[in-house]
Parts: sequence; C-alpha cells; structure tokens
Amino acid sequence: MTFTVVGWIDVFSRQTYRDVVIDSFKYCQKNKGLHLHAYVIMTNHIHLIVSVDEGHTISDFVRDCKKFVAKQILDDIQNNNTESRREWMLHQFKYYASRHSRNENYQLWEHENHFVELSSPAFTQQKIDYIHENPVKAGWVYRAEDYVYSSASNYAGIDEIIDVDCLIF
Repeated sequence: MTFTVVGWIDVFSRQTYRDVVIDSFKYCQKNKGLHLHAYVIMTNHIHLIVSVDEGHTISDFVRDCKKFVAKQILDDIQNNNTESRREWMLHQFKYYASRHSRNENYQLWEHENHFVELSSPAFTQQKIDYIHENPVKAGWVYRAEDYVYSSASNYAGIDEIIDVDCLIF
C-alpha cells in the first residue's frame, strides 16, 4: 500500500517527521497486531507491505496510523517556530482540507490509499524490490540497504531502526 501526502508536499524531508512514522509503526506492532514486511519512507509518500494478526484489520491499522501521524506532524508544525516551511505547509494543508467536507482544519494525507493485493511470491518479491529501490532511484543512496528509513537493511541483515517480518521466498 502507499500513503501519499497531499500535494506531494515533502513533509518527510525532516527526520523528526520520519521518526513520527516509525514510532507509529512500532506502536501498531505492539498494540494493533501489525506485521511490517517491507517499507520505505520517501519525502512525500510511504510504501508498505503489511499484514495483521487475527482480530485486527488492515483498515483499522491504516486509519489509526494515518490519524496519529497526521495529528503529531501537524501539531509539531504548528508549534515549531523553527520549521522554515511552517506557514507555507499549513496554508497547503488548510487548502486541501477545504476541498473535503470530512476535514476540520488541515489535511496531511490523500484520502485514497493505494492497495495492491500480493497474489504470488514472485509478485510480492517484485513489490519488495520496488519499495527498496525507491531511494536508489531518487539518487539518495547507491545501495538500497544504506537508506535508513527502509526495510532494505533488515533484508540485508544489517542495522535496522524497526523490526520487520521479512518475507523470504
């Protein structure tokens, strides 16, 4: 699945906001039955492969995770006078919120979530590779496993910032 920031705004160019996402994932792993299989946090979107324990639903994870991350990041932006893009981002988030009746003040995420069902091991491996290659294609790293905010390092068996249930075929 893919979570996209409205207007492709580069919120996650700041480490502090990427860390909010990681903290949310960790909370969901501990309390919401989340199994994180692959992920990458880019500047304006997040790719994930997840599953959940019985008794939990992926839609509950998506709702809770996106709600928590949005609230934390929007609060941080509003209260952080050192955020150089503060006024511009809040203006943009307010604009996107005004276009949807279910928003109150600000909207961080696109309402649509791009889900793809993984129907075979080969297709799953293709998606894992795609996720891990995002920072390489963006020119940020030479090797996927060198990007900190990705599960590529988990799959390579090196440093990791969050536990991942690797899918090995």
